[in-house]
Amino acid sequence: MAKDEVKVLGDKRTFKISPKIKAYALRDVGFTKTPRGVFQLERPLRGSSPYEAIYNLKMSISADLTTLKMSVTDRSGMKSINIFKDEKNVDEVEQFNFQIDNLIERDILVVTA
Repeated sequence: MAKDEVKVLGDKRTFKISPKIKAYALRDVGFTKTPRGVFQLERPLRGSSPYEAIYNLKMSISADLTTLKMSVTDRSGMKSINIFKDEKNVDEVEQFNFQIDNLIERDILVVTA
């Protein structure tokens, strides 16, 4: 898999940085820029309340917009979690798909497979 492609644990799709990506679009959707220039996004995945989030969607895109990292993590942000394997995570999967659809609409991500 190329450095601009990523697969989230349990998801059948592979995501890639869109060739149309713009740095200002990243900021528009909530990415913050680290001192090293890396764009980072962290979103809670909880259908009913973001204050009770059990899982987080974490993404980072390199400063030159060529490297993508993405995972769904536990509350601590340290362990990758497969939210797709458990039927009780329907709300979290729906929220994950909503976040991904928004990034696709904004020409930040594309689905490759």
